[in-house]
Amino acid sequence: MYKFSKWLQTTAYKNHSVTVASADASFRKYYRLSFENETILLMDSSLEKHSLSPFLDVTSRLVVAGVNAPLVLEQNLEEGFLLLKDFGNVHYLNVLNDDNYKTLYSDAMDTIVTMQKAEVAGLPLYDKKFLHVEMDLMREWYLEKLLNYTLSQAQKELIQTSLDTISNIVLAQPQDVFVHRDFHSRNIMITSEDEIGVIDYQDAMNGAITYDLVSLLKDCYIEFPREEVEKLVLEFRDKKRLKTDDKTFIKWFDFMGLQRHIKVLGIFSRLFLRDGKDGYLKDIPLTLKYVLDTALRYDETKELAKFLKEMQ
Repeated sequence: MYKFSKWLQTTAYKNHSVTVASADASFRKYYRLSFENETILLMDSSLEKHSLSPFLDVTSRLVVAGVNAPLVLEQNLEEGFLLLKDFGNVHYLNVLNDDNYKTLYSDAMDTIVTMQKAEVAGLPLYDKKFLHVEMDLMREWYLEKLLNYTLSQAQKELIQTSLDTISNIVLAQPQDVFVHRDFHSRNIMITSEDEIGVIDYQDAMNGAITYDLVSLLKDCYIEFPREEVEKLVLEFRDKKRLKTDDKTFIKWFDFMGLQRHIKVLGIFSRLFLRDGKDGYLKDIPLTLKYVLDTALRYDETKELAKFLKEMQ
């Protein structure tokens, strides 16, 4: 007996059989309901009921903008359940390879361009304070708790100076666009109609133009050659019709990547240490590789890269 079974009996989908679909990094769980040739998805947010209202709000913003977000079929906000259109179970991560990634990423960049047309009024702002709240997770959860390292005052100052530089460069690029915040290969679906379906966007914010591009092209779960990624970065710039020169736009992208991956080092560590989810530990090496490779490219962050490398 599932906790949503009683409510499900009051819906048009009471005769559907239930199987576990997936769980994500939060406390949400997903179930697939099947009946004859129909499947729908049940989102169980009973442990995170507060997340449903933002999910519905952002869904509406995306649909209005023309993004293929899942249609909400039924809702029970009091108990924390939603029934959603099912995009299936084929993620970008399932199909990306050396032969198709350029085409698939180009299609996904078109989706980012469309997402960035969504209304941002009322969304939380990705300001300097929040950029640092996220990056500070690395020091607490990755360095101090996972690696069990005690930082000297000089090391703390090095980290703080480096993070200030990163946030300043992030904020120097165009802002005030819709940011999905987790637009990577596990959250991009390929539907039965061979279209992109976008999921897991309830934490959307108003922020920088390259954030979702970084999530896509510097994916913590799969990697492609740097020189090809740079070409895709500039392709995105051109899709946005920006006049920014190559070097500047790539630097914006790289420093946005530093902010995101420094944060993710902390998040993956916290998921293991606090939440008991050890599956993300295997993704730390690629995330750290992105940080080190990028930080070593720029004078402003070389010392941070050397320090982090010594910690391994």
